[in-house]
Amino acid sequence: MNGVNSTFEMSIVDSYRSFMQRNSDPRTESWLLVSGPGPLLTILATYLYFCTSVGPRYMRDKKPYDLKNVIIVYNISQILLSIFLVYEGLVAGWWNDYNFSCQPVDYSDDPKAYRMAAAVWWYFMAKVIELLDTIFFVLRKKNRQISFLHLYHHFMMPICAWIGVKFLPGGHGTLLGVINSFIHIIMYTYYLISGLGPQYQKFLWWKRHLTTMQLIQFCIIFYHNFTVMFCDCNYPKGINFLLSLNAGLFLYMFGNFYYRNYVKNNSKAETPKEITANGKSKEC
Repeated sequence: MNGVNSTFEMSIVDSYRSFMQRNSDPRTESWLLVSGPGPLLTILATYLYFCTSVGPRYMRDKKPYDLKNVIIVYNISQILLSIFLVYEGLVAGWWNDYNFSCQPVDYSDDPKAYRMAAAVWWYFMAKVIELLDTIFFVLRKKNRQISFLHLYHHFMMPICAWIGVKFLPGGHGTLLGVINSFIHIIMYTYYLISGLGPQYQKFLWWKRHLTTMQLIQFCIIFYHNFTVMFCDCNYPKGINFLLSLNAGLFLYMFGNFYYRNYVKNNSKAETPKEITANGKSKEC
């Protein structure tokens, strides 16, 4: 029995190595966190464990940390990184060269192809750095903001980005990174203003519109990847399906968030009241 198990395990290892050698992009093989899934999965497992268990228990009897200056610097760096990613994504392909209907990956050493591959790696690193969003919530005892949507979003995005930089650092799927980075310029600008203090809250009237932009983002990503599944395009249909599925899930969850916070709550607030005979009001 041990011999059978050993043979089975060796077969799995051989299949894994064969898959990696056959499908990995050799240009990105030696880049940080790209050689295999182990380092990223370790980071994500540690992230989930800290944010859902160790962190809240550690902070239970402690005062929230004052991270105002740290978070201001973090938000500014995220804005600058997002601007860089949008610029690189456009210059390396989407401004003039890429086809919105079908864009295969260019695996050559052409300078633009290599520049796009590097932009995909930077996007991946941005998704890893964004795990700090949740860690800051834990250290500031803002645990109510750590929803399933928040954790799922921060867990899945680095995985999707790693698949991109490992196997497909360019081509059709990179439009996701350009759009997402553009949204993040606006999002982290919102966080920056919000973190400056209560006196700046009057400038944040556009929070609802930020969520609307996020919904539009997922609609575009879903359409962009779903439609290419039905045309002759040298881009993996399985990846298009996964990106479409993920965009659909995000669309559902963000849509539910939008409904609960901006439609349902507003309808309750605007419900007319009827005055009863004893002078008290009641909801109609």
